[in-house]
Amino acid sequence: MKDICTVSVVTFHPAWGDKKANLKRIMEYIECAAKKGSDIVVLPEMALTGYDDEGDKPRKEKMQVRLAEAVPGPSTEKVAELTKRLGIYAVMGMPIRDDNDPETVYNGLAVFSPDGLAGSYHKIHLPPPEPNWATRGDRPYILETAWGPVGIAICYDNYSFPELMRYYVSKGCRLIVNSTALAHCHGPYYGPATLEAAIVQNGIYIASANLGGLDVENYFVGGSSILGPGQKHTWSYYYYAGRKFTDKDAPEIEMFTATIDLSLASRYPYQFNPAVNGTDWRPDKYIEFFKDTLSNPNDGK
Repeated sequence: MKDICTVSVVTFHPAWGDKKANLKRIMEYIECAAKKGSDIVVLPEMALTGYDDEGDKPRKEKMQVRLAEAVPGPSTEKVAELTKRLGIYAVMGMPIRDDNDPETVYNGLAVFSPDGLAGSYHKIHLPPPEPNWATRGDRPYILETAWGPVGIAICYDNYSFPELMRYYVSKGCRLIVNSTALAHCHGPYYGPATLEAAIVQNGIYIASANLGGLDVENYFVGGSSILGPGQKHTWSYYYYAGRKFTDKDAPEIEMFTATIDLSLASRYPYQFNPAVNGTDWRPDKYIEFFKDTLSNPNDGK
């Protein structure tokens, strides 16, 4: 398994509802990332179409539902041909139509490898207004690479639900993809505090790609970055490339590239600790805790 990996993340401003124009620009970013020597390039959540909801329209008329594609489909077939030709991994946000039920649409990620289309991920946790058009996914997605497994997640999945990231890290992931649509309405702490804490808590790297600028009504903060373990302290984080969500120039449209050393991803809570004859992470106990939660008749009420 390789350790040294070059990663690119893109702060992207999609033309809302213009899938053709956005796909052209996404493919050109992938080409430019390959020219920079990147092994993996990450585009934001809903980069193919734009994010914002049309609150006054019925679901069938919403842009995300009208422009959703199955995977594989026309857009992903073009990107798959490109990543195969360039020998690069890529992650692209888009609305995904269910193969078996065309009425079901997911907020999803199409995932590509040097062999072409690798698969897709459906966002598991949906904040408002996404349930207006999207259905929740129910499966994690791990991309197998020459650098080991990479965990794939979207925005709210990472910021509010550490269970998914911990699952990925327990499965050996040293790098987590955060394809996101973080806006001013989310405030200055939600994104940076949670991602930085995730690195300290898990000893891993995160490649985070965000939308930037005005969509329809939301102003997205940008701040795409590649961050991971720092060396100043035992538990610390470091920005290897990009901008923090709160930086003055964070919304500007840019691609950031860094070469990272995944051997520095200690994944320390998941490693064998002879002092306790096991790992500090205790999933056998957590399962019992959550079973107790599920047995509570007032759960979720």
